[in-house]
Amino acid sequence: MEETKKTRIAAVADIHVKESDKGKWVNCFKEASKQADVMLICGDLTDTGDEAEAQILAEELKACTIPVVGVLGNHDYEKGRHKLIRQIVQNENVHILNGESIVIANIGFAGVKGFGGGFDNHMLSMFGEGAMKAFVQEAVDEALHLDRALARLDAEYANIKKIAVLHYSPIKATVVGEPEPIFPFLGCSRLAEPLTRRQVVAAFHGHAHVGTLEGEAAGGVKVFNVAKPILVKAGYTLPFYMFEV
Repeated sequence: MEETKKTRIAAVADIHVKESDKGKWVNCFKEASKQADVMLICGDLTDTGDEAEAQILAEELKACTIPVVGVLGNHDYEKGRHKLIRQIVQNENVHILNGESIVIANIGFAGVKGFGGGFDNHMLSMFGEGAMKAFVQEAVDEALHLDRALARLDAEYANIKKIAVLHYSPIKATVVGEPEPIFPFLGCSRLAEPLTRRQVVAAFHGHAHVGTLEGEAAGGVKVFNVAKPILVKAGYTLPFYMFEV
């Protein structure tokens, strides 16, 4: 019986492309194209949320000959130009997901930015001032968008293997290393529930630059914090993490 071909995924987050970064990412994207079948970029594509930075990234991504799946991060929202950034970077080979899903190489990818809100027993609740309720509602909405994107994959493709692409963390384990008082702003356990229920193989995120590379959500869902500073610190000369499905 012929063995099912593995799909190789290269993943990185928090690349924070600046206007001065022309040529900086070409080698990385070329090498990822040789080693992997799909490239994931898990948010903070730009450094200050500026369209000029997005233009530089769009040029750099021409060196990537494999499909790219990404989400935006909080830095991409900084100037309110996130829709423009998505439009500039996205093309027939680059897919920036926002509550959507896509199938590449027989793997279903679902992507959302995610949001903060805290983890486990310390998760913020929908109580108190309007501003606090709005903060929690944002986390709830992002988790719902993720669930819908995963549900669409389940409805359209029987038994498809699923990967989640996020910016904020769905679990506490991969933000450990950051100062504990800022944990509520680094991710939210609400994002983990759809991963477990929909039996996602793995989730990739960034945002927590001094967090932890690997963790696990309930149900054995592997979670990887692929923020560039973490990969560099772990000794990756080219900052992308390889994962096979």
